[in-house]
Amino acid sequence: MTIVSISLNTDILSEIDKLQKSLGFTGRSEVIRAGIRTFVSEEKQKTNLSGKQNAILLVIHDDEYDDVVAGIKHNYEDLISTHLHSKIDGERCMELFILAGDGKHIKAITQGFQTNKNMDTVKLFAI
Repeated sequence: MTIVSISLNTDILSEIDKLQKSLGFTGRSEVIRAGIRTFVSEEKQKTNLSGKQNAILLVIHDDEYDDVVAGIKHNYEDLISTHLHSKIDGERCMELFILAGDGKHIKAITQGFQTNKNMDTVKLFAI
């Protein structure tokens, strides 16, 4: 096994500690390994997207980043068949995109949100 050193801010570390307790992990490393396994699995699913696909894309962010979402959305309007926007708690927003089109484009819009540090949560569900 290889040891990898990472830096985490106190908010993330606190969340990891909560997950450790609530899910019964024996240590922080197990929580982080489980998170990495989930991330790798989801990325493999996206890698296999090809041809005509249908998907649901969920994005959660602070409302101050509505313009960032609009910019990414604008680049993929032909892919989006439905878009729902909802305030979920105070200053946070949930965007739900129903997508239909080429798998490579679905992967691209997802990556556009994932690589933007202002997005809190980005989840793709291929259907």
